[in-house]
Amino acid sequence: MPDDATRDRVRALVRDVLSKTLPEPSAPTPPQSQQTLANPPAKPANVNVTRDESAKLVITEDDVRGLERGAVLRIAEAARLTPLAADIVNERGIEIVRRVPRSGSNQHKTIAVGADHGGFAMKEELKSFLARLGHRVNDFGTNSESAVDYPDFAHAVARAVADHTADVGIVIDGAGVGSAMTANKVPGVRAAACYSVEVAKNSREHNGANVLTLGSKTITNDQMRDIVQAWLATDLTEDRHRKRVGKIEAIERQYQR
Repeated sequence: MPDDATRDRVRALVRDVLSKTLPEPSAPTPPQSQQTLANPPAKPANVNVTRDESAKLVITEDDVRGLERGAVLRIAEAARLTPLAADIVNERGIEIVRRVPRSGSNQHKTIAVGADHGGFAMKEELKSFLARLGHRVNDFGTNSESAVDYPDFAHAVARAVADHTADVGIVIDGAGVGSAMTANKVPGVRAAACYSVEVAKNSREHNGANVLTLGSKTITNDQMRDIVQAWLATDLTEDRHRKRVGKIEAIERQYQR
């Protein structure tokens, strides 16, 4: 039988071998997929994004399962992928684009605006207000008080947001409800009809609204300015709210198949 000294030398040898072949428990080596996704190569600003999940901090397999090989997925700068999601991304060669968040009213945004004939006058006031705040405005009409149909302009603004040619959108009609209904038919759009500062903040912080609709017959120009400024200054930041917005998006995808 080996003596105690021999056993101690064997144990020391085993420990030395293991320390050179296994990673330290406190600092495990991440899977290759996680290393790759942590710092994806920079993509051009005009990259054609297949799906935008930048409202979430955790990307699961359900968020990527329907993507085809070679698709482009936009995620938040600080988002992480679950192991199963990372496996799917690697297997299908899905490209990851991380979106740097732009938060608060001090950040200049590109804002798509639109209105029907009832909202035309307020839209003109809105454009001047947004310009004073330093934002870039893309006006999708209408350009007079001649009678037009609000769905045409709500659709144009919503498409600009969904296509990422605008950061957010604002549409004005008589009550704001019809434009919200129209905009919400466009995949990727979460439009909220707001009539107070409190509702505007809630629509952004809790629901991640990216299109604001207003009713020119229900609020004054002063109220409009307060609502718009509060809406632009509020962001979706908390995980619990992001999770719920993720469920809204998951429901939307069920009806796109």
